[in-house]
Amino acid sequence: MDSVTQIALGGAVGYAVLGKQVGRKAMLWGAILGTLPDLDVLIPYGDAIANFTYHRGFSHSLFVHLLASPFIVWLILSIHRGTVEHRNRWFYLVFLCLTTHAIIDSFTVYGTQLLWPLTEYPFAVSNLFIIDPMVTLPLLFGLVAALLLRAKPASARTCNVVGLTLSCMYMTWSLGAKVYIDNKVKTALAQNNISVTAYMSTPAPFNTLLWRVVAMSDGEYYEAYASVFDTPSEVSLNGYKTSPELLSGLEDAWGVQRLKWFTKGLYSVKSDGPEIIMSDLRMGIECAYAFNFVVAKKTILGPQLVDVEQLTQRPDLSEVNSIFERIWDPSINLAPNQKRLKGCLQ
Repeated sequence: MDSVTQIALGGAVGYAVLGKQVGRKAMLWGAILGTLPDLDVLIPYGDAIANFTYHRGFSHSLFVHLLASPFIVWLILSIHRGTVEHRNRWFYLVFLCLTTHAIIDSFTVYGTQLLWPLTEYPFAVSNLFIIDPMVTLPLLFGLVAALLLRAKPASARTCNVVGLTLSCMYMTWSLGAKVYIDNKVKTALAQNNISVTAYMSTPAPFNTLLWRVVAMSDGEYYEAYASVFDTPSEVSLNGYKTSPELLSGLEDAWGVQRLKWFTKGLYSVKSDGPEIIMSDLRMGIECAYAFNFVVAKKTILGPQLVDVEQLTQRPDLSEVNSIFERIWDPSINLAPNQKRLKGCLQ
C-alpha cells in the first residue's frame, strides 16, 4: 500500500495497543514502524529485475518481524526508560505494526514474501488497489480525532478503534467483492469460449466497485473490466497479442525466468524496434504498464540478452473519470483507442 496508508495503519495499531499506557508515543512509534519495512527499496540488488522482484522480501517476512521485534523494543526502551513496565505491550506494538504492514501489502497485486526464508513465494491476494481512500480515510479520522481529544483519552481511544474497525470492515468487503467478480468474469470467459492459462483480478484505481482482470490464453491475453453491478454479458473483454517466440533460446535466462515466476505467468513479450520487452500485466492498463523490462534485443543471430533496463509507460490521467463512470455504465470503453494503440509495444 502507499506510504500514507502504512503510516496511518501503524499509528492506529500502535495507539490501540499501547495508547492507554503511554499516550501519543504509541501513535508516533506505530507510524514509524509502519513505514520501516519499505526501506528495502534503498537496497541495490544488482539490476532492475532483481530490485523489482526482491522488494517486499526479507523486510516483509513475518519471521524476520518476530526476530527483530525484541531488538526494536530494546531500542525504544532505551529512549523511553520510564515505560519499561510495559515491555510486553511494546513487543506487541512493534510486532503488530510490522506484520500488519506486510499483511496489507499482500492484499495488493504486487507480491509480498511473507514467509521468507522458508519460501520466496510472493503472496498477492489482490483485493485492494495500492491507493484506496476507503482504507486510509477511516484510519486518518481515528488518528486525528485521537489527537484532538487529548483531554479525553477514553474518547480518543474509542475514535481510533472506530477508525480501525471501519477500515477493516472495508477490507473484508473487498474480499467478498473479489469472489463475486471472479465468478462473474469466469462466466463471461466461458460464454466467449476463452480458455485461460493464468488469471488475476484486482480493483481498478481508488475503489472496489470496478475490477480489472487479466486472463492469459494461447498467444494472447485479455484485459477485462467488470463492475459489481454488471451482468456476465456486460463484462468488457479486449484481446491483445503477446509474442513469447521473441525470446526463443532465452527461456532459461535468470531475468526471464524471474519475471515469469514473479508475475505468475501474467506477462507479455513485445518489441519496440530491436528491443524485446517483458511487461508485468498485473499493474497498470494496456499501453500503460508500470513495470516493463528490456531483456534482450533482436540480432541477425537471434535474440541476445542485454543489460536490463526498466521502462515505465505513463497512463493518461485525463481518463481517470472514465473509471468511475464505468462503475455504473457498462457501455463506457476503457480500452485504449486506436491513436494510443499505435504508440503501444507490438
